[in-house]
Amino acid sequence: MQSGSGVRAGSLLEAVTRLRAAVEATQLPFDLPGVADDRVARARLLDQLDDYVIPRLTSLDAPLLAVVGGSTGAGKSTLVNSLVGREVTQPGVLRPTTRSPVLIHHPKDARWFGDQRILPGLARVTGATGDTTTPGAVRLVPTDAVAVGMALLDAPDIDSVVESNRNLAAQLLAAADLWLFVTTAARYADAVPWELLREAAERGTSVAIVLDRVPPEAVDEIRTHLAAMLREQGLGQAPLFTIVESRLTKGLLPPEQIRALRAWLGKLAGDAQARAEVVRRTLGGALASLDTRTGALDEALSRQDAAAGELLGASGAAYDDALRHVRDGMRDGTLLRGEVLARWQEFVGTGEFFRQVESTVSRLRDRFTSFIKGEPARADNLGEALQSGVESLIGNRAELAATATARRWRTLPGGDQLLGADPSLMRSTVGIEKEIQRLVRDWQGDILQMVRDEGRDRRTTARIMAYGVNGLGVVLMLVTFASTAGITGAEVGIAGGTAVVGQKLLEAVFGDQAVRELSKKARQKLEDRVEQLYAAERARYEGAVSAVHVEPDQRTTLQAAATAVKAAR
Repeated sequence: MQSGSGVRAGSLLEAVTRLRAAVEATQLPFDLPGVADDRVARARLLDQLDDYVIPRLTSLDAPLLAVVGGSTGAGKSTLVNSLVGREVTQPGVLRPTTRSPVLIHHPKDARWFGDQRILPGLARVTGATGDTTTPGAVRLVPTDAVAVGMALLDAPDIDSVVESNRNLAAQLLAAADLWLFVTTAARYADAVPWELLREAAERGTSVAIVLDRVPPEAVDEIRTHLAAMLREQGLGQAPLFTIVESRLTKGLLPPEQIRALRAWLGKLAGDAQARAEVVRRTLGGALASLDTRTGALDEALSRQDAAAGELLGASGAAYDDALRHVRDGMRDGTLLRGEVLARWQEFVGTGEFFRQVESTVSRLRDRFTSFIKGEPARADNLGEALQSGVESLIGNRAELAATATARRWRTLPGGDQLLGADPSLMRSTVGIEKEIQRLVRDWQGDILQMVRDEGRDRRTTARIMAYGVNGLGVVLMLVTFASTAGITGAEVGIAGGTAVVGQKLLEAVFGDQAVRELSKKARQKLEDRVEQLYAAERARYEGAVSAVHVEPDQRTTLQAAATAVKAAR
């Protein structure tokens, strides 16, 4: 990469920058199983792109950054102070020890670290020796004790009891060209360090190991065991330095204990080709790891998309079911029970009137004329009973759809989260009753307009005038809902009579074909209005999902950006 053309380096930097934007645009909003790990992985991917990959691609000739990391109490700060020859970072007696990072560099390299080129999320501070109390800051220490071309960064403990310290330690290690990993004879086999070391091996990160506080009599045994563990994890080529348990002088290790490490660092700092090889190895490993890491993020996004799809599917199914039941209720006689049947029977009876159905249409007309014109209050009661039945059917199914959605969401990943954020989703919209009343009134207006439109010629107009538009509208409503399906017992005769009598009357006015079209159109108009109402109710749930969930095209963008980086490497 260093020896490649400027065009290629620029192309790779551009591709990585686009990938960084695609990663930042991703969201993992639903609290799914394992999402905490997904979010941490996404954050660490962003951090490494910001803290290392992009800065290093931008400035391949910048000084090598060696991050000194390790477990609590491993002696990182003491080691850094001893390498520098004075106290620049303060070891602590209490845990956690190092609370904020300290970056030590040669004064001639100040321009590389004073700005936001690396670790852009951390402020820069300078001051006296010791931990800075500024959160999210790195303290800069210029000194001639480190060579030009290399900087040391003392990081917080990787296993700190403070989560923010652990996260910062992982972020700093991901920003390193070289890990200077410090462990002790007592803790070199601990699980936490090896998790990070395995990651280093998988990503091709350059690593050097410092085995600290080793009893003199156990040096060979422990060093041999640690070397074998490093080989097993693919780190057999990592330099291994041993520091025996020693008495400190003014807080520093004896010079002979760090001589080999200091010489190795000095040689590395003075050899531009060797530094370039470390950078090439670590940067190459970081770039290669992007395939797996963006793939893992893509899978996490897929799980988020699936969760959103299940939630939307549950609400959609509930309202589709509600609409289906309303449609069935318009056909199966449901709306001709109870109050409607009572009002109908009040006017036409169940015996003598049905015997008259077999008689002439004129006799039906006379009976209906009396019913419609002579007793308007009772006609209004029948219309109100029909209206109330339709409203009840629509409202009950809307409420059942809302509660069914909430119940189903409780069982789905992310559902409880959304219901907790908006408890109103557990019921229908407040005030939906008035919306339904308006819907039915508007539909009744449709019915009356259909009657008027159907009576445009003189002959039909005269017939309509004989019965009245409102009266015929009520009868058309009855015929629209009349069916014996699902009706049992005494209700059969009444509902059947409703269908026959109403049908004959309307046919006498409009003709049989027109009546079939009118009832079909009336039913469809009501279904359309109910469908619109339920769509608005369902939209509340869709809005709750979309408010936190970005559309799946973020995956397409991420995949395209990752492919572009791979092609540019």
